[in-house]
Amino acid sequence: MSHKIFISHNHHDKPIVEPIAIRLRDIFGEDNVFYDSWSIRPGDGIIEKMNKGLEAPEYVFFFVSRASLESEMVKLEWQNALYKATKGATKLVPVRVDGSDMPTILSQTVYIDMHTNGLEATTAQIVGLAQGNASFSPEHQGFSNLTYTASYSGDGSVEITVRASHLMEPNPNFAFPVMNKEADIGWFIKGQPGIYGGFRKEEFQLNEGPVANAVVMRPIVGSLTPNHPLTFKFKKRGNKKLVIIDVLHDQGHNVWKQVPSVSKGS
Repeated sequence: MSHKIFISHNHHDKPIVEPIAIRLRDIFGEDNVFYDSWSIRPGDGIIEKMNKGLEAPEYVFFFVSRASLESEMVKLEWQNALYKATKGATKLVPVRVDGSDMPTILSQTVYIDMHTNGLEATTAQIVGLAQGNASFSPEHQGFSNLTYTASYSGDGSVEITVRASHLMEPNPNFAFPVMNKEADIGWFIKGQPGIYGGFRKEEFQLNEGPVANAVVMRPIVGSLTPNHPLTFKFKKRGNKKLVIIDVLHDQGHNVWKQVPSVSKGS
């Protein structure tokens, strides 16, 4: 059967592609969305299934990343779709994932810039464009572009490095709830000439606990990208130990989202 939508991607990009695939499946139905995790079952011939998926889709969304550009299988998919697009048989829509340059032959094609706009806006764009039971278990619905690591020095200082895995983060504003008073702590962003923010008293209500103060920081210039993480430095003033409870990302309108920790040094 023909699919309305074909999703061309490399498996390394599944954490950000899969939530979009699930959203499309919820709207259009699984049989109308070719996504390898549910469209190719054990025992199926991969090439045969790919060929059937590319027979006559209305849309081919090609997720452009370093990994997908290096994949010969993905190359066959999008070049096949490009040929069909020149015949008017399908619409090839590139989706820029990680800042990689578009293939030269696609340089004149309007693309969706996921790297700049983020996951939610990209999902909305793809759904909007496309609008007009296999044994599959979602694995990547909890994707977070941002993660952090923390390291602790012998002098009592703390460094927290926030990284972006795939997408540029245009709003690098972060809050760090602390169990310290303003006089106990100093803060800055390493390598940055200046910051916005400051110390806020009784800013966050802890779960079944006291209200925590917070340090809020963002760089005056620059953004957070996969190649340029931000390292926030906290220095101890006096004898009281620094207690940094969490890392929160500004979502706008007094909404803060917890940034997952991938490790904590000691």
